[in-house]
Amino acid sequence: MKRKWVIVMIVASFFSGAGGMYAGLSAWGVKEEQAEPSPSYKLPDELYKVQTAYEMIGDKYVAKVDRAELIEGAIDGMVASLQDPYSVYMDAETVKQFEESLDSSFEGIGAEITVEDGKLIIVAPFKDSPAEKAGLKPKDQIVSIDGKSVSGLTIFEATKKIRGKKGTSVMVGIVRQGMSKPLEVKVKRNEIPLQTVTAKMNKKRGQSIGIIEITSFSEETAKEFKRELHKLEDKNIEGLLIDVRGNPGGFLISVEEILKEFVTENRPYVQIEDRSGRKIPYFSKKEKIKPYPIAVLTDQGSASASEILAGALQEAESYKIIGETTFGKGTVQQPVPLGDGSNLKLTTHKWLTPKGHWIHQKGIRPDIEVRQPDYFYAHPLQIEKPLKREMNNDSVKSAQMMLEGLGYGPGRTDGYFNKETAKSVRALQLQADLEQTGMIDQETADYLEGKWIEEMKKEKNDRQLQTALGYLRDK
Repeated sequence: MKRKWVIVMIVASFFSGAGGMYAGLSAWGVKEEQAEPSPSYKLPDELYKVQTAYEMIGDKYVAKVDRAELIEGAIDGMVASLQDPYSVYMDAETVKQFEESLDSSFEGIGAEITVEDGKLIIVAPFKDSPAEKAGLKPKDQIVSIDGKSVSGLTIFEATKKIRGKKGTSVMVGIVRQGMSKPLEVKVKRNEIPLQTVTAKMNKKRGQSIGIIEITSFSEETAKEFKRELHKLEDKNIEGLLIDVRGNPGGFLISVEEILKEFVTENRPYVQIEDRSGRKIPYFSKKEKIKPYPIAVLTDQGSASASEILAGALQEAESYKIIGETTFGKGTVQQPVPLGDGSNLKLTTHKWLTPKGHWIHQKGIRPDIEVRQPDYFYAHPLQIEKPLKREMNNDSVKSAQMMLEGLGYGPGRTDGYFNKETAKSVRALQLQADLEQTGMIDQETADYLEGKWIEEMKKEKNDRQLQTALGYLRDK
């Protein structure tokens, strides 16, 4: 793997591809550090007690110890003391897994994770991935893997437990805002191809709006994006919508090349700030803006590179951001090879928007805030026993939200299974040619969830997309 800069989402690709954002060194003009002391190197005084502890444990401890493990533990401890989830130490085995996850495809469940306040958090599931199909969402907190608590696990230890061969399954326990108890989600691992760019034309009211969706920023993303953009421009588009919802980040060089298509030389597309407060802006050489209006779609799963893109287009060229506030990741990491295959990724800089705003832990607020319909926020159903009259729990609430979204009118969506809810369930069962019990057993739940997912994939029901298209047409 080439030596590169890391600038966002140093999150284990437990299931994902590019777990960090990389750029060629020339993009930053900063020399990469090498952890290789010269022969005349003198151990600092403050490290003598570390050396003494290492020798005492290695020589005198009651049981024989692995000295290599002592070193690993010491480095882990130093990095952990920073209390920075994006500064991480990876041993040689983890580095190898990380590099493998940058291939054109991988096997897993297809989501990105990070750490917030010591908690494992899902940044975003990849589009059409097993994680998305199973109902995992941005901001879900992972609390268990296959029934065992993740307490005390590093992000990479959690990675090893969740990754696995295609066709096998993993049970992920999550805590989600609005739920009274953890949710157990079974996810079947599969091969996750990393096709990062898709494009299409939306023609309505005599206007042609190009839509380009970017699911992550891989090494080939900028090339794919430019190819699709030029195809759309050859068809004389009258507006462009860039969709980075659920995009957890990727390679910096990719987002830079994309931004150079849109941001003119008048403003920087990004700035970096070092520990002394010195800020360095980066500019494109483009002289003119595009002849059509542009907007960007974001949500809570838009992170890192996605935020750089959204922030640049919003502040440098005053293009509108539509959707939800982004994830909020504004630091830069530098990889330092330690000579034995292991690697230290250390936070060394902040990245700032063109106007100098630091969005870390705040995200980028949309110019036009739009929530999806309520049923988009339902949870996967847990059917330990059939849901029926007089029950009151999270699964009933989610079922009611799904029924409401599908037009069955359960009467309420507060989690209390009343007579009207039972009536709507029987109507669903009639359509599905199931026994009309008015109760939600596993078979009914599977049908309901299938119809729910099908409904969410329809463009006409995507409120954020429709709002963005309407905005561009009015421009």
